[in-house]
Amino acid sequence: MTQPIEGETRTFERTFTVEDVQQFAALSGDDQPRHTEPDEDGRVMVQGLLTATLPTKMGSDAEVLASTMEFNFHQPVYTGESITCRSTYDTVVERADRYEFTSDVVCENEAGETVLTATTEGIILKDA
Repeated sequence: MTQPIEGETRTFERTFTVEDVQQFAALSGDDQPRHTEPDEDGRVMVQGLLTATLPTKMGSDAEVLASTMEFNFHQPVYTGESITCRSTYDTVVERADRYEFTSDVVCENEAGETVLTATTEGIILKDA
């Protein structure tokens, strides 16, 4: 566990593949044609909740137990597009056994366009 610090920003980048989207479609049941039939460039649209796994992965890296996650989807993400997410701790309150926090997340595509924003509230337990 790493102590969260107000104003600290963490970054994660990922490019989804057609196989990622197909696996998520099979798991989630979100198998609309836009997620399974490639466009003229051979890409498929990434499911919104698959895109939302980017901030989820960042939370896992920080050992977060989220209590609230609110996502806003601004535009589609396509396979082959590099997506960069930045998560910034807005508030951090230290308690005896944990840190309580709020954070803002912004995910952008290669063109610098915002594709997803999120707010998260949760805790990070201190090492016992």
